[in-house]
Amino acid sequence: MTTLAHHPRSGNLTLEELAPLVASREIDTVIIAFTDMQGRLVGKRTSARLFMEELASHGAECCNYLLAVDVEMNTVDGYKISSWEKGYGDMAMMPDLETLRIVPWLPGTAMVTADLTMLDETPVVQSPREILKTQIARLEAAGLVPYAATELEFIVFDDSYRSAWAKKYSDLTPASDYNIDYALLASTRMEPLLREIRNGMDGAGMYCEGVKGECNFGQQEIGFRYAHALATCDNHSIYKNGAKEIADQHGKALTFMAKYNEKEGNSCHIHLSVRGADGSSVMAGDGTYGFSKLMEHWLAGLLATTREFSLFFAPNINSYKRYVEGSFAPTAVAWGVDNRTCALRVVGHGQSLRVENRIPGGDVNQYLAVAALIAGGLYGIENELELPPIFEGNAYGSEAPTVPTTLRDAAELFGTSTIAAEAFGADVVEHYLNNARIEQKAYDAAITDWERVRGFERF
Repeated sequence: MTTLAHHPRSGNLTLEELAPLVASREIDTVIIAFTDMQGRLVGKRTSARLFMEELASHGAECCNYLLAVDVEMNTVDGYKISSWEKGYGDMAMMPDLETLRIVPWLPGTAMVTADLTMLDETPVVQSPREILKTQIARLEAAGLVPYAATELEFIVFDDSYRSAWAKKYSDLTPASDYNIDYALLASTRMEPLLREIRNGMDGAGMYCEGVKGECNFGQQEIGFRYAHALATCDNHSIYKNGAKEIADQHGKALTFMAKYNEKEGNSCHIHLSVRGADGSSVMAGDGTYGFSKLMEHWLAGLLATTREFSLFFAPNINSYKRYVEGSFAPTAVAWGVDNRTCALRVVGHGQSLRVENRIPGGDVNQYLAVAALIAGGLYGIENELELPPIFEGNAYGSEAPTVPTTLRDAAELFGTSTIAAEAFGADVVEHYLNNARIEQKAYDAAITDWERVRGFERF
């Protein structure tokens, strides 16, 4: 009989393997989850017995407002799929059984990632996972398969989440006192938490490569081995949510927000490559820098679409605070070989040749970002775009086009982009434009601490 202690595949489960775990009560809860617009894992906890008997095959309902709310979970106007006029009906969470896994940090719990459908079984095209699946299908039609890895950074605090909330997230104590980039001593103080996150994710079926300190106080990065782009994005959501849950169990808090303070922000560099359907290397070739023509077109397409697709790389007001010259966050839309001053950094060789997009922060919705990268690469291939010259040296001081500096600018570029409309469809473009408008309106109406400090007495 299968048991958690002797499970052969490190966290991943088939429905047949789950059955005896449910029968023996080792698993009593199955979480059915999906990633919302804001990149959060949402869903419901279900009885494991009910999951086996009904939900695995028929799915579970949830309110369709989950793709039509702001960060505070307030219902807002302007969404086609969900409104008061339409009665805020249901959509279905349909389990993708390929994603079934154990959740080691939650006792007796398994989890499955769901696709979203309307009640007539049509896909919810605005769902982040569906947006990515659509772009993967386009790529597969061209005989190509995407592989990705996401490098998420976060900052650890010695405060709990609830105490941080009570302090309005001010005057928190970071888990280190100085720059700990690659430093072992100060990072060791966090090792009980970091080790549990690493082992927890391994136990949930992921391949954890390791952890390293970063520049900001309390900042760390845990890396995972590349996988098929859809699997990587599914894992990303579970890791991000699980790391917060594990931190909470340790009485600590961690944040993935793009720019917590004026020091270094949290990045989420995305590495993406494509291979032939037979696994063959298609990006490497006998051209300059070891590129194939496909690689040249792919990279040219990324450059051509980066500004117009920035809303999918940097989805929040805070995202744009990262783009500071000399900060290791890119400002120039340029490409280079192993050049960290460029938005697009080419690394690896042969089968591992890939493009690292350095624009996203830790707040990115990874499904949308990877979908945008695939759409951009395909645009270059389909139009046989010529690759602009490599940038060598410091791109921060260059005359290259720049990453948009505000959410407002990024939304305008996205909304007027014919490339985005053709790649993602009008419904998707309008849905995410509405989200950006709502965030911008809320920010424009907010009175910040910066304004109070500068203006309370002196204006």
